[in-house]
Amino acid sequence: MAQINPSILSADFARLAEEARAVEGADWLHVDVMDNHFVPNLTLGVPIVESLSRATSTPLDCHLMIEDADRWAPQYVEAGAGSVTFHVEAAAAPVRLAREIRAKGARASMALRPATPIEPYEDLLPELDMLLIMTVEPGFGGQSFLDIMLPKIRRTRELISRHGLELWLQVDGGVSESTIERCAEAGADVFVAGSAVYGAKDPAAAVQALRAKADGAIASAPWACGH
Repeated sequence: MAQINPSILSADFARLAEEARAVEGADWLHVDVMDNHFVPNLTLGVPIVESLSRATSTPLDCHLMIEDADRWAPQYVEAGAGSVTFHVEAAAAPVRLAREIRAKGARASMALRPATPIEPYEDLLPELDMLLIMTVEPGFGGQSFLDIMLPKIRRTRELISRHGLELWLQVDGGVSESTIERCAEAGADVFVAGSAVYGAKDPAAAVQALRAKADGAIASAPWACGH
């Protein structure tokens, strides 16, 4: 039931193809795209996504932490991403953008920074395939998990359930074996893990350990009864 998406941001950039293949038991490969404008960091862009899509059989989950998402997000679908996440704070027309991403053949996802509430976007949820709740401030890997995001995850799950949506709820930031169960209990079912996977001696085993903990927590979570 849980999906584990290792973040390539925590991998060795000199060996990206090899690092991607090291986690091919994962559900998705999470690719953080940063432009040094929306967030204070610069990572990778369309050409590397194109190369990664050829180097691994794991589908790519691209998280765009960039300005002018309306212009750039569709290009990541064309580059080979199976899921594209744009930040609502950076999108001028989020519904139109989500529909364009879907029309090009990818899953459409919207991300919220920690300080951005979910409630104003309730009516947009049917336009999405996934919602990403950031559990750290976007921009850098290796940050500590923000427990204050757990109530927001719960409220988001309640909205998803209220509308009867088949909407994945992803969390990203500080996800590890010590935090993943809290996220799952609160309502998340897709988990981005960077250093918890690529910092382990055996990344593939780390993926399985995280999935087992998340599955256990989801199985006993009130929100998942009948899910």
